[in-house]
Amino acid sequence: MTVNRTSRVRTCAIALAAGALALTACSEGGGGSGGDRSAEPTMAAQGITLGTTADSTGPAPEVPGAKRGGTVQVLQRDAYEYLDPGQIYVSDELIMQTLYNRTLTSYRVDAKTGRTTLVGDLATDIGKASDGGRTWTYTLKEGLKFEDGTPITSKDVRHAVERLYAKFQTNGPTYLQQWLSGEGQTYRKALPDGPYGGDHLPASVLDTPDAKTIVFHFDQPRAEVPFAVAMPNIGAVPPAKDGKERYNKAPVSSGPYKIVDFKPGKGISFVRNEHWDPKTDATRHQYVDRFDVSFGHQWTDSTRRLLADKGADRTTMTWNNAVDPAQISTVLRDRGALARSLTRTQPYVDVMTINTSRVKDKKVREALAWAFPAGQYLQQYGGPKAGEIAGSLVGPTLKGYRPGFDPFQKRKFPGGNIDKARQLLKEAGAEGYSIVYAYGNDKPAQDASVVVERALEAAGFKVEKKELDRGTYYTQIGKVDNRYDLYRSSWSADWPSGSTVVPPVYGGKNVYDGSSNYSHLNAPAINKEIERIEQIPDVDRAATEWIGLGERVLTDEVPQIPVFYNRLFTLWGSGIGGVKFHEPYGAVDPTAVFVK
Repeated sequence: MTVNRTSRVRTCAIALAAGALALTACSEGGGGSGGDRSAEPTMAAQGITLGTTADSTGPAPEVPGAKRGGTVQVLQRDAYEYLDPGQIYVSDELIMQTLYNRTLTSYRVDAKTGRTTLVGDLATDIGKASDGGRTWTYTLKEGLKFEDGTPITSKDVRHAVERLYAKFQTNGPTYLQQWLSGEGQTYRKALPDGPYGGDHLPASVLDTPDAKTIVFHFDQPRAEVPFAVAMPNIGAVPPAKDGKERYNKAPVSSGPYKIVDFKPGKGISFVRNEHWDPKTDATRHQYVDRFDVSFGHQWTDSTRRLLADKGADRTTMTWNNAVDPAQISTVLRDRGALARSLTRTQPYVDVMTINTSRVKDKKVREALAWAFPAGQYLQQYGGPKAGEIAGSLVGPTLKGYRPGFDPFQKRKFPGGNIDKARQLLKEAGAEGYSIVYAYGNDKPAQDASVVVERALEAAGFKVEKKELDRGTYYTQIGKVDNRYDLYRSSWSADWPSGSTVVPPVYGGKNVYDGSSNYSHLNAPAINKEIERIEQIPDVDRAATEWIGLGERVLTDEVPQIPVFYNRLFTLWGSGIGGVKFHEPYGAVDPTAVFVK
């Protein structure tokens, strides 16, 4: 696992047609003067523009008709496992943290056009590159404060980065740490205990020469740093308030809202942070007095309430609950409901992961892929309103994506090619092969499990089903020694580049507990190609090669089965305004919401 401008310090244009990604070099660098601009690598992506210093300057433009005050109820299916920005890496938590957590850069979404711009958030701009893109410098804005009124300094940003090296940090993105200190988990050796014993990364790696300046030094050009520092873990954490694991229950706010009344498994509330200064923030507003989020609302419940639009539900919304598949036709017939709905393509590719640590025979994995009923599975999640049948592991938002690539013919055989699967099992001498199939305990997943079981058994597999709690689902499937053979997972490019898909999801150096390599794939040929493409200085060419490697992963290794490219179809109450879609996170953006 998406805004505004004035002064032309830097302009990067989006150039290709829908589904494409343009990676271009700009003539001027990093939102300011100075530095080795002729050598600076930069990136502009489809739907995302690189912003200027002026774009990064607050306050955010007022939303027409917006009012201050009121409480918004938020209905969410899944409970939040993590509040610590260092540990956040799933869509519902990603969108939630935008209320209280600010990062060096962030995404500014224009509510009218949907255009998204990457801008400086804590930083004055998206970064200044020098030394051919090996060094990136960030300057903090004036007037930044935590929720207790303490000024935010470069030392707080350094602490936020260095704590990611500690052993208890297991779930968040690792791009910046790996670029600074080594691939896989080797980066942890640079600071085994994080900053907690008084040690720090050397200034030759991470430097804070004064209270406003942060400098990252890399051993090779890194064109995509401005996107990496928009991830939730590259923000500010006050060392005095960091209780390590305990920080997960009470992170300190740097955004327009702060956390109150967190009840694990039940709900959480956000109220105004009086020390947030809108003049420092180009992306967020503080219209609502309070957001009350409650967990455990299945799509059936949230859809029924939002469709009825009665009483307090008029000021109720959801950030990423979809319309219940069984109620889609009802919503489509209701003009009033459609007027307060959105349907947008998300950056997520839904796959069925095969545990290659347990299912070692490639022919058996191929049989699973041919048998899997992708179209029938998608139907349980809402059909075309929920997504499009996928043929590839890399989604259509990335440059080089080939719509016709579909090696297991998922579009031709939406119910699976049972005969082909049976033939492969016979060739493998694996007829009656036992599969432990794990799935979440939400209704669509439960309904889909029946479809999957039926198709796999028809192909000659024996299926043992294991239902997992949705709240800890990714933690359970993220264990290398998990006892499951087949389980759903979903992955989004963290920004529109295949570099954020292929290495983290299929790289052999990323096989460890909590990693996004859920299949545990460790294929020497694939690993070698990852290393080769990472050295390509032309990021435009590299983007295309990542797509090709993603296709090769599927055909040569079959670690996952493409299922569908996600769409979000969702509703909100008629008493709410300012709703917009956050494209990089694939969810409803709460940062401009107001009560009418």
